[in-house]
Formats: sequence, structure tokens, C-alpha cells
Amino acid sequence: MTTKDFLLKSWRWIKKIFLILFIAQFVYIILLKWIDPPITITQFVSWITGHGLKRDYVDRDEMSINAKLAVISSEDQLFPDHSGFDWKNIKKAMAYNKRKPNRIRGASTISQQVAKNVFLWQGKSFIRKGLEAYFTFMIELVWGKKRILEMYLNVIEMGDGIFGIEMASQKYFGKNAKYLTRQQAAMIAACLPNPKSKFYKVKPATGYILSKAGWIAMQMNNLESDPDIQRVIDYKR
Repeated sequence: MTTKDFLLKSWRWIKKIFLILFIAQFVYIILLKWIDPPITITQFVSWITGHGLKRDYVDRDEMSINAKLAVISSEDQLFPDHSGFDWKNIKKAMAYNKRKPNRIRGASTISQQVAKNVFLWQGKSFIRKGLEAYFTFMIELVWGKKRILEMYLNVIEMGDGIFGIEMASQKYFGKNAKYLTRQQAAMIAACLPNPKSKFYKVKPATGYILSKAGWIAMQMNNLESDPDIQRVIDYKR
């Protein structure tokens, strides 16, 4: 076999592998519209590095409206309105990071965080960011807002090795996520920037958590009457 034949054969195999991987990830995205991921890369890394893996996936109707409203108020107030990307905040973050490169500011939406935490790994590489944009577009297209929010509340880390609102609710307040009060939901949402840090500890709550939870609770009051947010959080009068 000549070098040319070998290269052609190798290229054919590479194309086949990429086609199989593309089809597989597309099927996986569709399946996750109805089923929960068996494990994510972030959860696996938490487990093998000794931080543990404590989680309990629950359906959307088993989550308190307060929990849904709290994370939207804290993380992504335009969640019901954007298509996965908050371009205004992205531009602000880029300008800020250019001025202060040693103090990185993020602008990830809930959809982007779901794409990262369900399909990818933690990090800031251009490859991961590119893949994050692709998966964000796909889940917005295939899943819809309610499923994205449900997935977020099931897979996001809310404490050291604690994943999802149900396990966080049980761990911090000894109750099911369905019965979280507004203040309790706000305290859990307040830890999301860095749940492994002692600075963002929910129980016993740090001064920062109590202060930020108060701010989140005020935002919840302001946003609760918005019809688009009411639709996404399954608000019932």
C-alpha cells in the first residue's frame, strides 16, 4: 500500500468516526429531552477526586416554584426571553475582562451552564467554549426553556459534591425541594458562583450568602409577576 492509499483510507475512517460521533451526540441530545443523564463529566470528576457524588434527580413538578424563580433571579433574569445567549452581558463581560484581565467576569446564561455541565467539562479553552455554543443552540432548539431549567436544577453543583436542588434541599434544610421556602431557595441560589468554596457555604451560612440571598429574594419579588417567567416556572395563582 502506498502512502497516498494509506492517507486516503485513514481519511475515510476519520470521516466515518466523526459521522458516528455526530449522530450519537444528536441522538443523546434528543433522548435527554425526556430522560436524565446517567452521569456528567463534572459529576464523575467530583467523584474520582474525592469530593463525592451526592445527587437525586427529580421531575419539574417536584421542584418548588421558589427554587426555579431563585436561580433565574440570581443567574439569568432574561432566561425566558433570550435564545440561549445574552449578547448584551457577553459584550459587557468582554469589555470588563479586557480592562481587568486578572479579574475574569462571566456572562453565561442558564442554557450555557446546562450545556457545559451536561455535555462538557469545566474550563475556559476556546474548544470548550465553541462546543458549549453548539450544545446551547441545540438544547434551546430541541428541549425548550422548561426542560433546560429542570435540567439545570438537577445537575448543577450546589455544594461540595452536592448536585441538584433535591439533594441540596435535603442536605441543608432536611426537606424535599418541593417545599423550599423563598428564603431557603435564595440561600441555595446564592452559593452557585462557587459551591466548593467555604466563602459560599449555605450551612452554616456565611455573611456573604445571607447578604446575597437577601438581594436574590428582592429580585424574586420584582420578577415574580412577569408573565414569561411565570410560564417557565409553572407559576400557579
